[in-house]
Amino acid sequence: MSDILEFLKNEGINEELINGIKEFRAKHQVEEGFQDRIPDAKYLYYGKDVWEKAIAALLVGENVLLSGPKATGKNVLSENLALVFNRPIWDVSFHINVDASYLIGTDTYDGNKVVFREGPIYLCAKYGGFGILDEINMARNEALAVLHSVLDFRRVLDVAGYERINLNDSTRFIGTMNYGYAGTRELNAALASRFAIIDMPIISNESMVKLINHSFPNMKEEIRDQFIELFYELHKKAEHADISDRAVDLRGLLDAIRLIERGLKSQDALSMCIVNKSFDAYERELIQDVIDARIPHDLLASHVFE
Repeated sequence: MSDILEFLKNEGINEELINGIKEFRAKHQVEEGFQDRIPDAKYLYYGKDVWEKAIAALLVGENVLLSGPKATGKNVLSENLALVFNRPIWDVSFHINVDASYLIGTDTYDGNKVVFREGPIYLCAKYGGFGILDEINMARNEALAVLHSVLDFRRVLDVAGYERINLNDSTRFIGTMNYGYAGTRELNAALASRFAIIDMPIISNESMVKLINHSFPNMKEEIRDQFIELFYELHKKAEHADISDRAVDLRGLLDAIRLIERGLKSQDALSMCIVNKSFDAYERELIQDVIDARIPHDLLASHVFE
């Protein structure tokens, strides 16, 4: 607890919000058996304004929708928020097969009798978890019907044939959505009104420096800055539609640095984690040209790290 709150303090988060988190954690204890669902922070989200908006919304009982393009840290922030509030998480990635029975639960046979198999929304509602609703704008209408009652002021979940559950006071839902992806659609007004919506900005240069320094504290400063500039150049190319956003992959960039640290040459690491994520030969050439202008092919760990 102290480490993540110390991180928030170092980010300059309002002291009243940090005190609110402490009060929330003291009031809402995690049910026995669910501690292993509290996420670890492999990555930390950097961005004071977004942190303060999200924390304030969750403290007053709002559900939060994180919207924005790829590589803005939506999933990282979602898990970070669950860690900050010390809540177990249940993830729901929306796709064509996610329906009401998947979310709430369904009858199943355990070998002796018919029992109710609890779904992620049911468990989240009952045990005070944070529900991460990934790519919520891909949800089918049947799934949206389930979400409407748990997301609005009623905060109830009707389980047909069983019970009506009032959501645990500590239950919150965090949705994420990208614009313009295949299979996505415009979020309807009824669902959008049930969220406090945060438009996620692209990570700032200052935050990128903090992120890489945290992940790779012994990385040489001049090399670090070249990798950061590479990320922004790929982002600019994607913005201008010269390339797709497949290459604008912050996680991929960090993975490439990790592979270099492990012993791969920079060309191989960047090909695996960035270039080859495009399946168009011409686009791969464009991406490779951007990389070649910044990063030599034969960089090894000894060149990159102190």
